[in-house]
Amino acid sequence: MLRIVIDGAGDIPDEWKAEYQVEVIPINIQFGDKSYLQGTDLSNDDFYRLADTTGVIPKTSQPSPQQFVDLYERIARAGDTILSLHVTSKLSGTFDSAVMAAKELKEKLAIIPIDSGSGSAAMGFMCQEVRQLERAGATIQAILERLDVIRKNVNIVLTLDSLEYARRSGRVKYLPAALAALIKIKPIIILKEGLLDMREIVRTRQRSLDRVLDIIHQRVGDKLVNVAVVHSQSLDTAKEMMNKVSLTLHINESFISELSIGVAANLGPGTIGIVAYAVA
Repeated sequence: MLRIVIDGAGDIPDEWKAEYQVEVIPINIQFGDKSYLQGTDLSNDDFYRLADTTGVIPKTSQPSPQQFVDLYERIARAGDTILSLHVTSKLSGTFDSAVMAAKELKEKLAIIPIDSGSGSAAMGFMCQEVRQLERAGATIQAILERLDVIRKNVNIVLTLDSLEYARRSGRVKYLPAALAALIKIKPIIILKEGLLDMREIVRTRQRSLDRVLDIIHQRVGDKLVNVAVVHSQSLDTAKEMMNKVSLTLHINESFISELSIGVAANLGPGTIGIVAYAVA
C-alpha cells in the first residue's frame, strides 16, 4: 500500500486527511524553555494566546530523524511504500531528517522523501493528487513526475499584516528591518525557487490584498487552477479573498485553510495568501 506523509508545514483540510489517508508529522514548537508538538500539545489558538500573553515569538524546529523513524514504523508494514512529502528544504531541515530516517530503515521499508519546493496548501494539493493518481492505477514513477510538474508550477503569494514575526524569524529574504521600524508597510512575499522573497511593499492592507490576487492572476491567467486561500487568524478576510478569487480565476478545486503553526510562527497573525497552480 502507498502511505502518504507530510510534515506540519503543509496545510490540508481535515476531511482530506481522512479521505486521502494522509499522516502528518508535527513540527516542534519552542516557547522559552518549553517544547510542544504542533497540533498535538499546542493548537493554533493556544499558540497565539501564548504569544500574546508572554510576548515571546516562538521558535520552530524540524522533526528529528528519530521522530520520522517512529512514525514510519508505526504506519507501514513490509511491502508498503511511504511517500514522504516535505516543506522546501531551503527553509527547513525537515526533508533532511526524512532522508536520514529513510536511510536508517532502507532494509525494512521503501521510503521516498520528497522536497516539495514549497509548503502550505501546495502540499495539501500534492497529497490529493498523489492519492487520486494511485487509486487510478498510476505507477510511482508517474506520481513522482506529476509532483515535479506541480513543484515547478505552483505559485505562492502572501502579504503580512505585521513585519515583527518575519523580521525575528529571518525566513524572509531582503526584509528591510530599519524601514519596517520607521513606517507601517505591508510586504508582498512570493515563493521563489524554494525561498520566501519580499517582492514589493505597499502602504495599506487593502492594496496588499488586491496585489496578492493581481500577481496570482498574472501568473495563471485563465487556466484551470487548483487554488487555496491561506490565512493566519484572519478567517473573515480569507473568505472575502476567496470570493474575489472565485470571480477572477477559473477554478477546478479550492479550499480555505489556516496556516500551520510552523509557518505562522515565521510570518505572524494577519497573514493572507493565495496558493495556485494550473492543473493541466
